[in-house]
Amino acid sequence: MGSSVPASELLSFLGALGEWRDRRKAELDELDQAALHSPDGDALSADVVLSMTVWKAVSDRYELILVTWDSGRVGPTETERISALIWGGLDAGGAGGSLAVSLPEACKLSDALAATLRAKLALDPDDADLAARLRQLRAQVERISDLVKLEPANVRDQALAQHHDLDRRLTDLADRNKRGADIGGLIGPFEIDAARAERDLIVGAATRKERAADVARARTVRGELEAQGTAVRALADKAVATVSPAPRLAVPDVTALGPVPNTPAELEKYLHRLDAVRRALGQAQAAYGTALGRRDELTQLLDAYQVKAASVAPGNEDLAELYRRGRAVTQKEPVDLARLGALVAAYQAYLEGTK
Repeated sequence: MGSSVPASELLSFLGALGEWRDRRKAELDELDQAALHSPDGDALSADVVLSMTVWKAVSDRYELILVTWDSGRVGPTETERISALIWGGLDAGGAGGSLAVSLPEACKLSDALAATLRAKLALDPDDADLAARLRQLRAQVERISDLVKLEPANVRDQALAQHHDLDRRLTDLADRNKRGADIGGLIGPFEIDAARAERDLIVGAATRKERAADVARARTVRGELEAQGTAVRALADKAVATVSPAPRLAVPDVTALGPVPNTPAELEKYLHRLDAVRRALGQAQAAYGTALGRRDELTQLLDAYQVKAASVAPGNEDLAELYRRGRAVTQKEPVDLARLGALVAAYQAYLEGTK
């Protein structure tokens, strides 16, 4: 926080994060389907919802960073805002709450949650061999070791004991595997314990951050919301300029709250106002993002129907004219969503009538 990330590093970071987001979504969809067909589906539903919530928080922050990135047209101010968006707390607690985890921490938390679900459902990730799973577990145990070092003195001994037990068990599993022993029944429970330990340490560290000095926290949140507000305003401007009708939601400016107060009573009120700004920004981002998403959805449907028409009704002039009109609408900004939706519906109806 407070220092910008070099643009060259941001480009590779955004590429890797985008790939992670898409890959994790596909994995969570697979786990969701597996949970629905599992006899323990009800017991797993809370884990699935939490995993989806954390993924959504990461995805939303990624979209805001992309808007601020603006295809690389950034200067020192924009890169500093992106840094605030990366290291600032995400709304990853669900039910409108905010868990003070940064974007990288949320990704690690998502990894731990997904690993727990896979182990509980007895799913082998990509049919990886045991050696690969053991390597992943060794990396996870090392991450746990790093997290243990951050634990406060009054609970560090317990965390150390837990880490030593995991390290001992993993070493035993690796030795058994080298000797050719069957560890299939042992590695699943270990994955659950390791994932739970890492998750608890991440959440514990996040909880301690939330309990840190309120003045410092308020200043940090204010900086995050200022960066988020700038990104959401850019998103709103983009929506108003490119689609019609566009939402007309006000995007709050956190700077209107004034400086962070020092007195406890005023600080508590200030934190409540910051929370209200956070919720309003989330609503505005969802509204403007949905409008832009609707344009993309209709455009993709139109193109998909044209591909289908090429095999179902090749050379049909009426369908060609409908497609031409639809593409014309998409190329004129702001895109008339109502007209585009009507043309796509007409194309679909005509295409179904030719079967």
